[in-house]
Amino acid sequence: MRILIGAFAVALLAGCVSPGDLESKDPSISVSTAKDPKRYALCVFPRWQNARSDVSMSETEHGYRLIAASNNMTDELLSIRKASKGSMVKLYQRMAWAYGYGRSDMERAVKDCL
Repeated sequence: MRILIGAFAVALLAGCVSPGDLESKDPSISVSTAKDPKRYALCVFPRWQNARSDVSMSETEHGYRLIAASNNMTDELLSIRKASKGSMVKLYQRMAWAYGYGRSDMERAVKDCL
């Protein structure tokens, strides 16, 4: 019985995906824009909120970060970093190949706000 409980706990923990886990992989989208990080983030953020209600935005040392997360898993992460001329934008997705609620709207927002 203990082995079964231990295996179940390990399986639950394996399902957790942090923003750092996503950033360790290649981004789904990696582009630059002439907009500064704040202006770009303020364009994308309300569109992401319309697509999903579980979106948050935070300011970082070098720009902004938008995260859509559910059930202890980061589904989408948008990193917006200051560049010499505008911003560098990287979209990380937990399962880029999978269909997800609001995913196409979120990808469109990343591209439309460039």
